[in-house]
Amino acid sequence: MAPWTVWRCCQRVVGWVPVLFISFVIIWSYYAYVVELCAFTISGNEETGKTVVYLVAFHLFFVMFVWSYWMTVFTSPAIPSKEVNLMLFYLSNSDKEHYEKEFSHERQQQILRRAARDLPIYTTSASRTIRYCEKCQLIKPDRAHHCSACDKCILKMDHHCPWVNNCVGFSNYKFFMLFLLYSLIYCLYVAISVLEYFIKFWTLCRRKSTDNCPKNELTDTRAKFHVLFLFFVSAMFFISVLSLFSYHCWLVGKNRTTIESFRTPTFSYGVDAHGFSLGYSKNWRQVFGDEKKYWLLPIFTSLGDGCSFPTRLVGMDPEQAATGQSEHSRSIGSNQPFPIRPLSESKNRLLDNESQWLENGAEEGVVRSGTNNHVTVAIEN
Repeated sequence: MAPWTVWRCCQRVVGWVPVLFISFVIIWSYYAYVVELCAFTISGNEETGKTVVYLVAFHLFFVMFVWSYWMTVFTSPAIPSKEVNLMLFYLSNSDKEHYEKEFSHERQQQILRRAARDLPIYTTSASRTIRYCEKCQLIKPDRAHHCSACDKCILKMDHHCPWVNNCVGFSNYKFFMLFLLYSLIYCLYVAISVLEYFIKFWTLCRRKSTDNCPKNELTDTRAKFHVLFLFFVSAMFFISVLSLFSYHCWLVGKNRTTIESFRTPTFSYGVDAHGFSLGYSKNWRQVFGDEKKYWLLPIFTSLGDGCSFPTRLVGMDPEQAATGQSEHSRSIGSNQPFPIRPLSESKNRLLDNESQWLENGAEEGVVRSGTNNHVTVAIEN
Protein backbone atom coordinates (compact mmCIF):
# COMPACT_ATOMS: atom_id res chain seq x y z
CA MET A 1 0.00 0.00 0.00
CA ALA A 2 1.33 3.40 -1.00
CA PRO A 3 2.42 5.75 1.81
CA TRP A 4 -0.04 8.39 0.60
CA THR A 5 -2.91 5.88 0.85
CA VAL A 6 -1.87 4.91 4.38
CA TRP A 7 -1.69 8.57 5.35
CA ARG A 8 -5.18 9.25 3.96
CA CYS A 9 -6.61 6.25 5.84
CA CYS A 10 -5.04 7.39 9.11
CA GLN A 11 -6.30 10.91 8.49
CA ARG A 12 -9.85 9.64 8.00
CA VAL A 13 -9.73 7.57 11.19
CA VAL A 14 -8.32 10.43 13.27
CA GLY A 15 -10.94 12.74 11.79
CA TRP A 16 -13.68 10.88 13.66
CA VAL A 17 -12.06 11.43 17.08
CA PRO A 18 -13.66 14.89 17.66
CA VAL A 19 -17.06 13.50 16.57
CA LEU A 20 -16.73 10.61 19.00
CA PHE A 21 -15.79 13.06 21.76
CA ILE A 22 -18.86 15.21 21.09
CA SER A 23 -21.02 12.07 20.95
CA PHE A 24 -19.65 10.92 24.31
CA VAL A 25 -20.41 14.31 25.88
CA ILE A 26 -23.96 14.23 24.47
CA ILE A 27 -24.61 10.70 25.76
CA TRP A 28 -23.16 11.51 29.19
CA SER A 29 -25.21 14.73 29.44
CA TYR A 30 -28.35 12.74 28.66
CA TYR A 31 -27.56 10.21 31.40
CA ALA A 32 -26.58 12.87 33.93
CA TYR A 33 -29.72 14.95 33.35
CA VAL A 34 -32.36 12.25 32.91
CA VAL A 35 -31.11 9.63 35.36
CA GLU A 36 -29.00 11.37 37.98
CA LEU A 37 -30.81 14.72 38.13
CA CYS A 38 -34.43 13.99 37.26
CA ALA A 39 -34.83 10.35 38.30
CA PHE A 40 -32.71 10.32 41.47
CA THR A 41 -32.37 13.91 42.68
CA ILE A 42 -35.62 15.71 41.79
CA SER A 43 -37.92 12.68 42.05
CA GLY A 44 -36.21 11.73 45.29
CA ASN A 45 -37.47 15.00 46.76
CA GLU A 46 -41.03 14.06 45.75
CA GLU A 47 -41.25 16.72 43.04
CA THR A 48 -42.98 14.60 40.38
CA GLY A 49 -44.63 17.46 38.49
CA LYS A 50 -41.37 19.33 38.23
CA THR A 51 -39.64 16.19 36.99
CA VAL A 52 -42.17 15.70 34.18
CA VAL A 53 -41.87 19.30 33.00
CA TYR A 54 -38.07 19.14 33.05
CA LEU A 55 -38.00 15.86 31.11
CA VAL A 56 -40.45 16.97 28.41
CA ALA A 57 -38.58 20.22 27.73
CA PHE A 58 -35.21 18.47 27.87
CA HIS A 59 -36.16 15.81 25.32
CA LEU A 60 -37.55 18.42 22.93
CA PHE A 61 -34.27 20.34 22.87
CA PHE A 62 -32.23 17.14 22.92
CA VAL A 63 -33.94 15.68 19.83
CA MET A 64 -33.53 18.89 17.80
CA PHE A 65 -29.91 19.20 18.90
CA VAL A 66 -28.99 15.63 17.97
CA TRP A 67 -31.00 15.74 14.73
CA SER A 68 -29.25 18.87 13.47
CA TYR A 69 -25.84 17.52 14.51
CA TRP A 70 -26.50 14.24 12.71
CA MET A 71 -27.50 16.06 9.52
CA THR A 72 -24.41 18.26 9.67
CA VAL A 73 -22.10 15.27 10.08
CA PHE A 74 -23.65 12.86 7.60
CA THR A 75 -24.84 15.16 4.80
CA SER A 76 -22.25 14.74 2.09
CA PRO A 77 -20.83 17.98 0.68
CA ALA A 78 -22.21 18.92 -2.73
CA ILE A 79 -19.96 18.86 -5.79
CA PRO A 80 -20.62 19.50 -9.51
CA SER A 81 -21.95 16.34 -11.12
CA LYS A 82 -19.98 14.27 -13.60
CA GLU A 83 -23.06 12.91 -15.38
CA VAL A 84 -22.86 12.61 -19.16
CA ASN A 85 -23.96 15.75 -21.06
CA LEU A 86 -24.12 17.68 -17.80
CA MET A 87 -20.41 18.13 -17.22
CA LEU A 88 -20.74 21.90 -17.53
CA PHE A 89 -17.80 22.77 -15.30
CA TYR A 90 -15.54 19.97 -16.57
CA LEU A 91 -13.40 20.45 -19.66
CA SER A 92 -14.26 18.44 -22.74
CA ASN A 93 -11.82 15.71 -23.68
CA SER A 94 -10.32 17.81 -26.46
CA ASP A 95 -9.99 20.93 -24.29
CA LYS A 96 -8.49 18.86 -21.50
CA GLU A 97 -5.95 17.34 -23.87
CA HIS A 98 -4.96 20.76 -25.23
CA TYR A 99 -4.79 22.21 -21.73
CA GLU A 100 -2.42 19.49 -20.51
CA LYS A 101 -0.15 19.89 -23.53
CA GLU A 102 0.18 23.64 -23.13
CA PHE A 103 3.06 24.96 -21.04
CA SER A 104 2.15 28.61 -21.44
CA HIS A 105 -0.06 29.90 -18.66
CA GLU A 106 -1.67 32.41 -21.03
CA ARG A 107 -2.53 29.70 -23.57
CA GLN A 108 -4.03 27.59 -20.80
CA GLN A 109 -6.12 30.56 -19.71
CA GLN A 110 -7.38 31.02 -23.28
CA ILE A 111 -8.59 27.42 -23.27
CA LEU A 112 -10.32 27.95 -19.93
CA ARG A 113 -11.90 31.21 -21.13
CA ARG A 114 -13.44 29.47 -24.11
CA ALA A 115 -14.78 26.69 -21.90
CA ALA A 116 -16.16 29.17 -19.36
CA ARG A 117 -17.98 31.40 -21.85
CA ASP A 118 -21.40 29.79 -21.32
CA LEU A 119 -21.00 29.10 -17.61
CA PRO A 120 -22.79 31.17 -14.93
CA ILE A 121 -19.53 32.44 -13.46
CA TYR A 122 -19.11 35.89 -11.92
CA THR A 123 -15.83 35.65 -10.02
CA THR A 124 -12.18 35.15 -10.88
CA SER A 125 -9.03 34.55 -8.92
CA ALA A 126 -7.24 37.49 -7.32
CA SER A 127 -5.01 37.67 -10.42
CA ARG A 128 -8.10 37.94 -12.68
CA THR A 129 -7.74 34.43 -14.12
CA ILE A 130 -10.31 31.65 -14.46
CA ARG A 131 -10.46 29.62 -11.25
CA TYR A 132 -9.46 26.10 -12.29
CA CYS A 133 -8.83 23.15 -9.97
CA GLU A 134 -5.92 21.05 -11.19
CA LYS A 135 -6.80 18.14 -8.86
CA CYS A 136 -10.51 17.90 -9.68
CA GLN A 137 -9.87 19.12 -13.24
CA LEU A 138 -12.87 21.44 -13.34
CA ILE A 139 -13.59 25.13 -13.66
CA LYS A 140 -14.61 26.13 -10.16
CA PRO A 141 -18.17 27.45 -9.82
CA ASP A 142 -18.57 30.71 -7.92
CA ARG A 143 -17.89 30.31 -4.19
CA ALA A 144 -16.60 26.75 -4.67
CA HIS A 145 -13.20 25.81 -3.23
CA HIS A 146 -11.04 22.72 -3.07
CA CYS A 147 -10.91 21.14 0.39
CA SER A 148 -7.59 19.45 1.12
CA ALA A 149 -9.16 17.32 3.87
CA CYS A 150 -12.02 16.04 1.68
CA ASP A 151 -9.82 16.13 -1.46
CA LYS A 152 -12.63 17.53 -3.62
CA CYS A 153 -14.14 20.84 -4.69
CA ILE A 154 -17.05 21.82 -2.43
CA LEU A 155 -19.91 24.01 -3.61
CA LYS A 156 -20.21 27.25 -1.61
CA MET A 157 -17.58 25.99 0.79
CA ASP A 158 -17.60 27.73 4.16
CA HIS A 159 -14.98 25.75 6.07
CA HIS A 160 -13.95 22.24 7.00
CA CYS A 161 -15.15 21.64 10.55
CA PRO A 162 -13.21 19.04 12.59
CA TRP A 163 -16.05 18.81 15.15
CA VAL A 164 -18.35 17.34 12.50
CA ASN A 165 -15.58 15.75 10.40
CA ASN A 166 -17.16 17.25 7.33
CA CYS A 167 -17.03 20.20 5.00
CA VAL A 168 -19.64 22.84 5.75
CA GLY A 169 -20.97 24.14 2.46
CA PHE A 170 -24.05 24.54 0.29
CA SER A 171 -25.61 21.17 1.14
CA ASN A 172 -25.34 21.38 4.94
CA TYR A 173 -24.76 25.01 5.94
CA LYS A 174 -28.34 25.36 7.18
CA PHE A 175 -27.87 22.21 9.27
CA PHE A 176 -24.66 23.63 10.71
CA MET A 177 -26.42 26.86 11.70
CA LEU A 178 -29.24 24.91 13.36
CA PHE A 179 -26.69 22.72 15.12
CA LEU A 180 -25.11 25.82 16.65
CA LEU A 181 -28.54 27.25 17.54
CA TYR A 182 -29.85 24.11 19.21
CA SER A 183 -26.58 23.45 20.99
CA LEU A 184 -26.89 26.93 22.51
CA ILE A 185 -30.51 26.33 23.53
CA TYR A 186 -29.69 22.87 24.86
CA CYS A 187 -26.72 24.06 26.93
CA LEU A 188 -28.60 27.12 28.21
CA TYR A 189 -31.60 25.05 29.27
CA VAL A 190 -29.45 22.47 31.02
CA ALA A 191 -27.41 25.13 32.82
CA ILE A 192 -30.48 27.04 34.03
CA SER A 193 -32.45 23.99 35.15
CA VAL A 194 -29.42 22.47 36.88
CA LEU A 195 -28.35 25.72 38.58
CA GLU A 196 -30.63 25.26 41.62
CA TYR A 197 -29.24 21.82 42.37
CA PHE A 198 -25.72 22.86 41.48
CA ILE A 199 -25.85 25.49 44.24
CA LYS A 200 -27.23 22.97 46.73
CA PHE A 201 -24.60 20.35 45.91
CA TRP A 202 -21.85 22.97 45.88
CA THR A 203 -22.92 24.08 49.35
CA LEU A 204 -23.04 20.45 50.43
CA CYS A 205 -19.49 19.87 49.21
CA ARG A 206 -18.23 22.63 51.50
CA ARG A 207 -19.70 21.07 54.60
CA LYS A 208 -17.73 18.67 56.68
CA SER A 209 -20.77 16.58 57.54
CA THR A 210 -24.28 16.06 56.21
CA ASP A 211 -25.74 15.15 59.60
CA ASN A 212 -28.91 16.94 60.66
CA CYS A 213 -29.49 18.49 57.22
CA PRO A 214 -32.69 20.48 56.82
CA LYS A 215 -35.68 18.64 55.40
CA ASN A 216 -35.36 20.10 51.88
CA GLU A 217 -31.58 19.75 51.78
CA LEU A 218 -29.99 17.29 49.38
CA THR A 219 -27.92 14.43 50.67
CA ASP A 220 -24.45 13.53 49.48
CA THR A 221 -25.16 11.04 46.67
CA ARG A 222 -23.43 9.96 43.47
CA ALA A 223 -25.60 12.46 41.59
CA LYS A 224 -23.49 15.22 43.12
CA PHE A 225 -20.58 14.60 40.75
CA HIS A 226 -22.78 14.49 37.63
CA VAL A 227 -24.81 17.58 38.53
CA LEU A 228 -21.73 19.66 39.33
CA PHE A 229 -19.95 18.75 36.12
CA LEU A 230 -23.14 19.01 34.06
CA PHE A 231 -23.43 22.67 34.99
CA PHE A 232 -19.77 23.42 34.29
CA VAL A 233 -19.78 21.61 30.93
CA SER A 234 -23.05 23.15 29.72
CA ALA A 235 -21.98 26.65 30.74
CA MET A 236 -18.57 26.22 29.10
CA PHE A 237 -20.03 24.97 25.80
CA PHE A 238 -22.65 27.72 25.81
CA ILE A 239 -20.04 30.45 26.12
CA SER A 240 -17.76 28.95 23.47
CA VAL A 241 -20.53 28.27 20.92
CA LEU A 242 -22.19 31.67 21.45
CA SER A 243 -19.36 33.59 19.79
CA LEU A 244 -19.23 31.15 16.85
CA PHE A 245 -22.99 31.30 16.32
CA SER A 246 -22.98 35.10 16.49
CA TYR A 247 -20.20 35.24 13.89
CA HIS A 248 -22.07 32.96 11.48
CA CYS A 249 -25.28 34.95 11.94
CA TRP A 250 -23.29 37.98 10.84
CA LEU A 251 -21.97 36.05 7.83
CA VAL A 252 -25.47 34.94 6.80
CA GLY A 253 -26.75 38.50 7.08
CA LYS A 254 -23.92 39.64 4.77
CA ASN A 255 -24.26 36.59 2.47
CA ARG A 256 -20.63 35.62 2.92
CA THR A 257 -18.81 32.44 3.72
CA THR A 258 -15.98 32.12 6.21
CA ILE A 259 -13.52 31.88 3.31
CA GLU A 260 -14.96 35.01 1.69
CA SER A 261 -14.66 36.93 4.94
CA PHE A 262 -10.89 36.37 4.84
CA ARG A 263 -10.43 36.28 1.05
CA THR A 264 -12.66 38.86 -0.63
CA PRO A 265 -14.19 37.65 -3.94
CA THR A 266 -12.94 39.23 -7.15
CA PHE A 267 -15.51 40.13 -9.81
CA SER A 268 -15.00 41.46 -13.34
CA TYR A 269 -15.30 45.01 -11.99
CA GLY A 270 -12.92 44.41 -9.09
CA VAL A 271 -12.83 43.16 -5.51
CA ASP A 272 -16.21 43.37 -3.77
CA ALA A 273 -16.93 42.00 -0.30
CA HIS A 274 -20.66 42.67 -0.81
CA GLY A 275 -20.91 41.16 -4.29
CA PHE A 276 -23.34 38.39 -3.33
CA SER A 277 -25.33 40.41 -0.79
CA LEU A 278 -28.99 40.84 -1.79
CA GLY A 279 -30.17 42.55 1.38
CA TYR A 280 -30.50 41.24 4.92
CA SER A 281 -33.82 39.43 4.47
CA LYS A 282 -32.95 37.84 1.12
CA ASN A 283 -29.56 36.79 2.42
CA TRP A 284 -31.19 34.78 5.20
CA ARG A 285 -33.61 33.26 2.70
CA GLN A 286 -30.68 32.10 0.59
CA VAL A 287 -29.70 29.77 3.43
CA PHE A 288 -33.02 28.93 5.10
CA GLY A 289 -35.44 29.13 2.17
CA ASP A 290 -38.64 31.03 1.47
CA GLU A 291 -40.96 28.99 3.72
CA LYS A 292 -40.41 30.08 7.30
CA LYS A 293 -42.23 27.05 8.70
CA TYR A 294 -39.18 24.96 7.75
CA TRP A 295 -36.53 27.34 9.06
CA LEU A 296 -36.10 25.63 12.43
CA LEU A 297 -36.18 22.09 11.03
CA PRO A 298 -32.95 20.42 9.84
CA ILE A 299 -34.28 19.66 6.36
CA PHE A 300 -32.79 21.09 3.18
CA THR A 301 -34.56 24.29 2.08
CA SER A 302 -31.68 26.46 0.85
CA LEU A 303 -32.29 28.35 -2.40
CA GLY A 304 -30.44 27.64 -5.62
CA ASP A 305 -28.31 24.86 -7.04
CA GLY A 306 -25.00 25.71 -5.35
CA CYS A 307 -23.27 26.36 -8.67
CA SER A 308 -24.53 29.84 -9.51
CA PHE A 309 -25.61 32.72 -7.31
CA PRO A 310 -27.36 36.06 -7.95
CA THR A 311 -25.30 39.16 -7.32
CA ARG A 312 -26.33 42.56 -6.06
CA LEU A 313 -25.63 44.18 -9.46
CA VAL A 314 -27.96 41.89 -11.41
CA GLY A 315 -31.47 43.21 -11.94
CA MET A 316 -34.65 41.31 -12.63
CA ASP A 317 -35.69 40.75 -16.23
CA PRO A 318 -38.88 42.53 -17.32
CA GLU A 319 -40.59 39.24 -18.17
CA GLN A 320 -39.64 37.87 -14.76
CA ALA A 321 -41.06 40.94 -13.03
CA ALA A 322 -44.32 40.58 -14.96
CA THR A 323 -44.86 36.97 -13.98
CA GLY A 324 -43.69 37.43 -10.39
CA GLN A 325 -42.17 34.65 -8.36
CA SER A 326 -44.91 32.08 -8.95
CA GLU A 327 -42.74 29.74 -10.98
CA HIS A 328 -40.54 27.34 -9.07
CA SER A 329 -37.97 24.72 -9.81
CA ARG A 330 -36.67 22.07 -7.49
CA SER A 331 -33.25 21.65 -5.97
CA ILE A 332 -31.75 18.39 -7.15
CA GLY A 333 -31.26 15.90 -4.35
CA SER A 334 -33.64 17.61 -1.93
CA ASN A 335 -36.86 18.07 -3.95
CA GLN A 336 -37.33 21.44 -2.26
CA PRO A 337 -38.82 24.34 -4.28
CA PHE A 338 -36.86 27.52 -4.90
CA PRO A 339 -37.62 30.51 -7.16
CA ILE A 340 -36.34 30.36 -10.72
CA ARG A 341 -33.52 32.85 -11.19
CA PRO A 342 -34.01 35.57 -13.83
CA LEU A 343 -32.34 35.02 -17.18
CA SER A 344 -30.03 37.94 -16.59
CA GLU A 345 -28.66 36.27 -13.50
CA SER A 346 -27.38 33.30 -15.51
CA LYS A 347 -25.36 35.45 -17.91
CA ASN A 348 -21.63 35.26 -17.54
CA ARG A 349 -20.61 38.64 -16.14
CA LEU A 350 -16.95 37.80 -16.58
CA LEU A 351 -17.38 38.03 -20.33
CA ASP A 352 -19.08 41.42 -20.49
CA ASN A 353 -15.78 42.95 -21.52
CA GLU A 354 -15.06 40.93 -24.64
CA SER A 355 -11.63 42.44 -25.18
CA GLN A 356 -10.39 40.72 -22.04
CA TRP A 357 -11.33 37.25 -23.19
CA LEU A 358 -11.33 37.03 -27.01
CA GLU A 359 -8.24 35.66 -28.68
CA ASN A 360 -6.15 37.92 -30.93
CA GLY A 361 -9.01 40.44 -31.11
CA ALA A 362 -10.60 38.51 -34.01
CA GLU A 363 -13.96 38.21 -32.37
CA GLU A 364 -14.21 41.69 -30.84
CA GLY A 365 -17.67 43.20 -30.97
CA VAL A 366 -19.36 39.81 -30.91
CA VAL A 367 -21.26 39.22 -27.71
CA ARG A 368 -22.55 35.80 -26.90
CA SER A 369 -25.60 35.81 -24.72
CA GLY A 370 -25.50 33.60 -21.68
CA THR A 371 -27.76 30.62 -21.35
CA ASN A 372 -29.63 29.46 -18.31
CA ASN A 373 -27.76 26.21 -17.89
CA HIS A 374 -29.13 23.52 -15.65
CA VAL A 375 -26.52 22.19 -13.27
CA THR A 376 -26.72 18.89 -11.46
CA VAL A 377 -25.41 18.79 -7.92
CA ALA A 378 -24.06 15.45 -6.76
CA ILE A 379 -24.41 14.46 -3.13
CA GLU A 380 -21.91 11.69 -2.57
CA ASN A 381 -22.68 8.81 -0.31
